[in-house]
Amino acid sequence: MTTIENTALGRLDKEGRLLNAVLKSETTKPGRFGFRGDIALKFQTQVADEKRPPDYSIEQVLTVAQEGENTIPVLAGYLHSFAYLADVATVLDGALSPDGSYFMFCNNIDLLAKYRTKLGNITFHVLPCDESTVWKEMLDLVSVDKNDIKKLDTAGKLDYLLDAAKGVDADYAEISYEEGLAKMEPVKNRNENRPV
Repeated sequence: MTTIENTALGRLDKEGRLLNAVLKSETTKPGRFGFRGDIALKFQTQVADEKRPPDYSIEQVLTVAQEGENTIPVLAGYLHSFAYLADVATVLDGALSPDGSYFMFCNNIDLLAKYRTKLGNITFHVLPCDESTVWKEMLDLVSVDKNDIKKLDTAGKLDYLLDAAKGVDADYAEISYEEGLAKMEPVKNRNENRPV
């Protein structure tokens, strides 16, 4: 049986960063552990013993990790602000590989923009995400028809999608993190225009 402790997700789990899991179990591939949920980036100050939600996280995370390997091969998630990308690189430091495929969908970048941004030796594909989900955006990005995977269980769907994502040759414009910060738009209020 594959357990999270022996994968690159183990440290994040020990630190209490893996939250709101839709899936947190071994997948259909031998030795592989899958996670769908949020990865906390910045925790709020805790008062006494109360548990507070994090200030912000990588949301809607889709990732898998292989047992015995110390890096995550592929990860996709949503960031409410492009500025949080620096925190992603810090929190996941050591768990990401220069050969990995990492997709970050951001709320506050131009809807037509697609970038590659390097932090250290890790390249992130930065894409817009407005009123959609990382799952739907990734299906579109890797051209997977949801009918192809509808008979699979949650873990099987994650395996199928992320195996396809590893092969994405995203030849986007390369910009530095600083250029991205200069170009990013104001963070949109998620609760705006929602019925009360």
